[in-house]
Amino acid sequence: MTSSPTLTYQSGFGNEFATEAVAGALPQGRNSPQRAPFDLYPELVSGTAFTAPRAENRRSWLYRRQPSVVSGRYAAYAQPFWKTGAAEGLRTSPEPLRWHPFPLPQDEADFIDGMRTLAVNGDVEAQTGMGAHVYLANRSMERRAFVNADGEMLLVPQQGRLRITTELGVLDVAPGEIALLPRGIAFKVALPDGPSRGYVCENYGAMFRLPELGPIGSNGLANARDFQAPVAAYEPEAGEYEVVKKFAGALWRAPMAHTPFNVVAWHGNLAPCKYNTAHFMTIGSISHDHPDPSIFTVLTSPSDTPGTANCDFVIFPPRWMVAEDTFRPPWYHRNLMSEFMGLVYGQYDAKPEGFKPGGASLHNCMVPHGPDTEAFEKASTAELKPHKLDNTLAFMFESRFRFLPTEFAMNGGALDTAYADCWQGLKNQFKED
Repeated sequence: MTSSPTLTYQSGFGNEFATEAVAGALPQGRNSPQRAPFDLYPELVSGTAFTAPRAENRRSWLYRRQPSVVSGRYAAYAQPFWKTGAAEGLRTSPEPLRWHPFPLPQDEADFIDGMRTLAVNGDVEAQTGMGAHVYLANRSMERRAFVNADGEMLLVPQQGRLRITTELGVLDVAPGEIALLPRGIAFKVALPDGPSRGYVCENYGAMFRLPELGPIGSNGLANARDFQAPVAAYEPEAGEYEVVKKFAGALWRAPMAHTPFNVVAWHGNLAPCKYNTAHFMTIGSISHDHPDPSIFTVLTSPSDTPGTANCDFVIFPPRWMVAEDTFRPPWYHRNLMSEFMGLVYGQYDAKPEGFKPGGASLHNCMVPHGPDTEAFEKASTAELKPHKLDNTLAFMFESRFRFLPTEFAMNGGALDTAYADCWQGLKNQFKED
């Protein structure tokens, strides 16, 4: 690529960016002149309908050496572990589910071949719902690119950094950071640290956006300025590529005689980006009780029902616990929304044992859950002095649609079959006078 080893970024979420790898490559005053500078091809990528409201409209103009339509013919590509929509999930009993850390592969696998779907909901053709995946990879995508026409992808690395080369530039993403890759944008993933593992939300619904802040005010949670988009960069090397595209729930492959990463300049507000969760401004109680976990929402994909998200991305980062006369871990609960959780590092306060980095849990609609016996007993008797919950990062993909686990999730070997036992020690401690 033309970028330096130390990457530079543009700041902001959904900003109107403008960037060129070669000075003068961006047309001025128009998007599609009769002949663009350097005889580049203008190409428009629309992430929303043309007529979407201006505040939600996302599109970018790319100026490239060859348009993306120059490609070989597609043929079906088998990847049996990547599932799409509720139709490919299993009907299971209404029990809480948890998985041990998913082992890295013994055979060679890149980001595409190492994808394993754990839970699905919704319908990609109806543009609703999401898929919850883990990637288990030990090989970089060299001359291979991936395009997801079914949804945008939110990547949460857990082990190993990712160097993500996209049509619009390059992102370096480490554990503790996330990457958001728009639907339809070509990218490839390199593994600078070797074998790598992480979580993926494949969002079939409305694009992720920052949540409204309401009474919080104009600052707080994930601030727009902390998101980083790449600057334009292109691969000058000649040579063939293989392009794998996810389309209508299936994978397809096509040869390409040149690199798809040939965009010399671009402008617009549809762009991949990354975000460091350490910048999240955490808000919590400074009196008693604690707020609903929605206070930790980083990004939200709304549905057609106001306040009931197609999918929320929520984090539980390091934070001070100071509430008085309060049971500080999460309370016992049953929710309308379904919760898929993962742990990037550290320990989750409601599950000090059993929930490990690289593992996952699933608590579906109206499935009771909460602190395990150890967490309850410890939190019920602890001295309530200010306490820093540190060196921890858990997250949640929360959806209005019930998740259906996949065959791999239930029978792939990582399922914690004793998970429900963690609550069996909770005694009837009612003491009637």
